[in-house]
Amino acid sequence: MKAIMVMFDTLNRRMLPSYGCDWTYLPNFRRLEERTAVFDRSFVGSMPCVPARRELHTGRYNFLHRSWGPLEPYDDSMPEILKNEGVHTHLVTDHQHYWEDGGATYHSRYTTYEFIRGQEGDAWKGRLKDPVIPPQAVDRPLTGMFRQDWINREFAKEEERYPQALTFEAGLEFIRANADQDRWFLQLETFDPHEPFRAPERFRKLYPHAYEGKHFDWPPYEEVRQSPEEVEHLRYEYAALLSMCDHYLGQVLDLMDQNAMWQDTMLIVNTDHGFLLGEHDWWAKCIQPFYNEVAHTPLYIWDPRSGVQGERRQSLVQTIDLAPTLLEFFDVEIPGDMTGRPLRDTIALDTPVRKAALFGLHGGHVNCTDGRYVYMRAPAGPENGPLYNYTLMPTHMRTRFSVEELQNIELAPPFAFTKGVSQMKIPSESLERYHGFGTMLFDMEKDPGQKHPFRDEDIEQKLIGYMLELMTAHDAPEEQYVRLGLEGYRRKAQ
Repeated sequence: MKAIMVMFDTLNRRMLPSYGCDWTYLPNFRRLEERTAVFDRSFVGSMPCVPARRELHTGRYNFLHRSWGPLEPYDDSMPEILKNEGVHTHLVTDHQHYWEDGGATYHSRYTTYEFIRGQEGDAWKGRLKDPVIPPQAVDRPLTGMFRQDWINREFAKEEERYPQALTFEAGLEFIRANADQDRWFLQLETFDPHEPFRAPERFRKLYPHAYEGKHFDWPPYEEVRQSPEEVEHLRYEYAALLSMCDHYLGQVLDLMDQNAMWQDTMLIVNTDHGFLLGEHDWWAKCIQPFYNEVAHTPLYIWDPRSGVQGERRQSLVQTIDLAPTLLEFFDVEIPGDMTGRPLRDTIALDTPVRKAALFGLHGGHVNCTDGRYVYMRAPAGPENGPLYNYTLMPTHMRTRFSVEELQNIELAPPFAFTKGVSQMKIPSESLERYHGFGTMLFDMEKDPGQKHPFRDEDIEQKLIGYMLELMTAHDAPEEQYVRLGLEGYRRKAQ
């Protein structure tokens, strides 16, 4: 048995034909829909990129205890478990966060791994002279990641030099070399269609539109201040990059056809999260609550054991379910600390694996959904505290924790999943903005665009009950209940 995961970053569900979009050119995603079980209620867990990948390894939520950070010494790692059980695990990726401080322990869990450089502001090519940028480039200082990205683009002008193209070629090379071998897992992971939305001209030509504004393919993480024409243009730029993703996805499907791999190879096509392209008057993610454009994700799975294809699945699933799904597929024991569930019966029969799901960002709203309603619980007060990081690996995305952050460190007793290991308890940055958004409840059936929050005490109580159950099951820190104003509900439930 073999398994391939094609993982995209920032793959927007609402832009795919499988989920109702009729204007993007994605023939291979249409092929994929015909060959797989398509999940209609797939949600993120921990946000954003690397917290989601910690879930992909560990099969449990990250965001209640920890912000962006590496795998911890006590963490179970799905690819490492497979490796130790004789399954060759191979990672091919251009996701530059893996070689930053906060992602440094992930790639070495695989048997082998291959990195492709140059995405976004990857600190790749060293040039002291400023790069040449279009005279009509969007207003942004030529510093930091923005400057580095323009340097990187100089070395990836032809399509075959784009990081995505190189990533898929490396993944296809692995498949060609090992198609006749048994017991391997390939994680073929591209950073696209993450911003900046840069695609070769042949894909951009698929979306002709009148636009004479500034060069604009990299939205800021803030409220929309651009004109309607600029918003429309950026959506077309995203669509062009998405069509590039579709093209290279098609090469994987072709290779599976040519080598008759559908008989013994699981295929998972997934993402970590979506992205706001002007909806709710916002760009991006992480600054605002996680609306469905970000939290409600596409998911496609082919399991050769059941052979289910061209069918929809309504069961509520999450990123944490993928690790146990792959372990079960290879007949490897699932660790007790994994709270995700294997999806074999869900793929085959739409058998539910949970009543409700949590998702969120460390220090942001804690969100709960039962598949129809989404309840976004905001911090109870503007101070958004108390809040701590629990870790043995004190690094942020691109830096170590500062000496100042470590001045008030405490030693906290073990959590249920830390295998008896105590934790460093480090005060976390207060993200005051989330309190201002308030607590919100949405009915996804009546209001799929989440434009009309409403109040219903019975529904709210039900979802708070689910939230408390899940927080307890994941041994959430005590201060999370205080931060969210849930102490009274918790006492009543006990």
